[in-house]
Amino acid sequence: MKIIKQTGIIFFLCWISVILESLLPFAFPASVIGMVLLLLCLLAGILKVEHIREKSDFLLSNMAFFFIPAGVNVINYLDILMENWLPLLAVCFLTTIITFGATAYSVRLTMSFLAKRKEGQS
Repeated sequence: MKIIKQTGIIFFLCWISVILESLLPFAFPASVIGMVLLLLCLLAGILKVEHIREKSDFLLSNMAFFFIPAGVNVINYLDILMENWLPLLAVCFLTTIITFGATAYSVRLTMSFLAKRKEGQS
């Protein structure tokens, strides 16, 4: 019964996010709206982590399964990918470097913040 309740909560938030997406005057993904709604519900105390923990853990542990349809669908666009392989490769390379840099900067900033915080407590 617990899993059914948790699934219901997650599907309810997904359903609300689809409704909100259709009401917005601009394009915005319902999945992002759903995650923001879930975050707001958790922060406001409307939901507790225990209300969705088991189902969320299940979905996270099986996340790769949900990417199979998208990966298989790439075959439909193989001709477009082959025509544009160089720009795609360049974008992948550039964004990888940017991501590494942003991650390194974030870690460095977090470490300096924690060091200052530790100094202030001593």
